[in-house]
Amino acid sequence: MRTSHLSIAGQNRPAQSNATFERINPLSNEPVTRAAAATAADALAAADAAAAAFARWSETGPGERRKKLLRAADLMERGRDAFVEIMTEETGATRMWAEHNVFAAAAILREAGCMTTQIGGEVIPSDEGARLAMAVRQPAGVVLGIAPWNAPIVLGTRAIAMALACGNTVILKASEVCPATHCKIGEVLIEAGLGEGIVNVLTHAPADADAVTSALIGHKNVRRINFTGSTRVGQIIAQKAAQHLKPVLLELGGKSPLVVLDDADLDRAVEAAAFGAFFNQGQICMSTERIVIAHGVAEAFASQLANKARSLTLGDPRSTSAQLGALAERATGERINALIDDALARGARLIAGGKARDALMPATVLDGVTPDMRVYHEETFGPIVCITRVADDREAVRVANYTEYGLSAAVFSRDMARALAVTKQIRSGICHINGATVSDEPQMPFGGTGSSGYGRFGGKAGIAEFTELRWITVATQAAAYPI
Repeated sequence: MRTSHLSIAGQNRPAQSNATFERINPLSNEPVTRAAAATAADALAAADAAAAAFARWSETGPGERRKKLLRAADLMERGRDAFVEIMTEETGATRMWAEHNVFAAAAILREAGCMTTQIGGEVIPSDEGARLAMAVRQPAGVVLGIAPWNAPIVLGTRAIAMALACGNTVILKASEVCPATHCKIGEVLIEAGLGEGIVNVLTHAPADADAVTSALIGHKNVRRINFTGSTRVGQIIAQKAAQHLKPVLLELGGKSPLVVLDDADLDRAVEAAAFGAFFNQGQICMSTERIVIAHGVAEAFASQLANKARSLTLGDPRSTSAQLGALAERATGERINALIDDALARGARLIAGGKARDALMPATVLDGVTPDMRVYHEETFGPIVCITRVADDREAVRVANYTEYGLSAAVFSRDMARALAVTKQIRSGICHINGATVSDEPQMPFGGTGSSGYGRFGGKAGIAEFTELRWITVATQAAAYPI
């Protein structure tokens, strides 16, 4: 069992109380990490350290920031095996998903490095002829990034990379599910030269989440908060931040639809649906949870998808090369099993897979899902996808939008004009034509609408989230004032 500590002001240290907590592997049910259990006092110390480092880091030039971020990307890739081992043990992820996390996180760091010279402004024509007026972006201050467990290396890195590129100092509040994985990100960044309070990492026991989060959000020098996770917790974070009038970037839950029109290439649609629904056991915010399909092609599609689902292998990622690994929490399987029971009792048909056993669940497909079933509305966050049949494009749009969420979506059709017309009517921050709902690139504006949150990570859109936009003027001659 490994041990992880807090990282405050560039130093690894235990919690002030010396308290710890354990992370349990979801398959073996044995502890794999003993992590420092921070309290509110530790949170304030981390915020103080980040605030002290801000004056120096915010004054560094773009070249220095870029150099350190690019070095961190190289170090992250070189440490691939260590990252993969930790992430697999803590979350039950497959090696393929863990390796993807490493390389995608390194890409995020490189994109952030490239953005250091893109933090621009503009000269704005002024009605006062004797002055120069400018809009200037400046670092905001200390940024709190709160990252989840499901893509821990990618999302832990995303929570802080662009903030660093913009000249902010950061605190990464690690997930209780993967404390050592998130601490490893901090180790890499500090080795790259982002120590001495520029990057700080906190781990805490589940029972202390509210106290630690509240202390961080309430600290006078924490100027921005970003959170990726459930809608329920995101609402709590937003409420706490609103009490202090602090901006929040939220990337929350999803119920992503994949719309299959009657002229779609079914082979491509099936491959995209299976990838989107079952990759990482469906534990991705963009996962395909709903297939919205035209009646005329529904039978053929359902048969092909069921066959594809049955072909996917399932097993312990520590000892097999199975395509599906474990659910991060056994309670997830129990919750999804209840949704399956409810759907079957109300007339749905199980055409592939079945219920979870402990932390393992096969790729599962439910057909004939209707609005009176809980699974039609509730986010599953597991390896299960539901098929709902519709009469035409108008009904497809209505069903796709019949959700509180709005993160990702997909539309399949051979007619691009038709596909674009449908895409424009779907309420989501992201939509892919003839592609899977699961897709991300570090330069793209990533985020959702509705209960999927607000704000955007990625590329130039991310710059706006982590900087202050200021109006600055320079008088070129003495002004004549009315009094």
